[in-house]
Amino acid sequence: MTNLLSFPHQVTRLVFDAGQPYEKFRSRYEAAVPPADPLRLGETAGRHVRWHDVIADAGQPSPDGFVLHWRADMAPLMTTGGELRPGTAYLMGHYAVAEKIYRQDPAVMLYTPLRTLIYIDLNDRTRFTVDQPSTVFASFAEPAIAEYGVDLDRQLGELLSALGVEATPVLAAASAAPPNDEQKRSEPWLNR
Repeated sequence: MTNLLSFPHQVTRLVFDAGQPYEKFRSRYEAAVPPADPLRLGETAGRHVRWHDVIADAGQPSPDGFVLHWRADMAPLMTTGGELRPGTAYLMGHYAVAEKIYRQDPAVMLYTPLRTLIYIDLNDRTRFTVDQPSTVFASFAEPAIAEYGVDLDRQLGELLSALGVEATPVLAAASAAPPNDEQKRSEPWLNR
């Protein structure tokens, strides 16, 4: 007999019209979400260090706390014999949130860092797509993890607004709900 747990869940994929040329939006996104410094992070691997030291050593995150862990140009891989349609995939993370929810359930690493994609659609519009964090993290049976997903919605909405992209009503609602006093005390990265 197999020892299997099963957690069916529904995820909402959000696809935003960037309203900007591909290269311009991609450049703005990469400037707003700086790359993590893997060499500096590697120095803490396998050692017991305080979390705020890890964050400080990781490099300067964006104002929303996000950093890029990985980037790949998808066009050369996916358009070998056809029309070249640009697309860049990313893993975008938030150290403080990832560390907190990892303590609740290590399986959250299936969804953090967030996968994002910037591409040009068939109508030549630049798109930004991501699975909505609140719907991804709601699949865990831990209310604290679901709450972090809602907070990531808010932070993602703030990032998109800073990039000139109108957030969907779903993210706008999450963005409008400020963190409560208890969250501010227990999660200092929310105090910006």
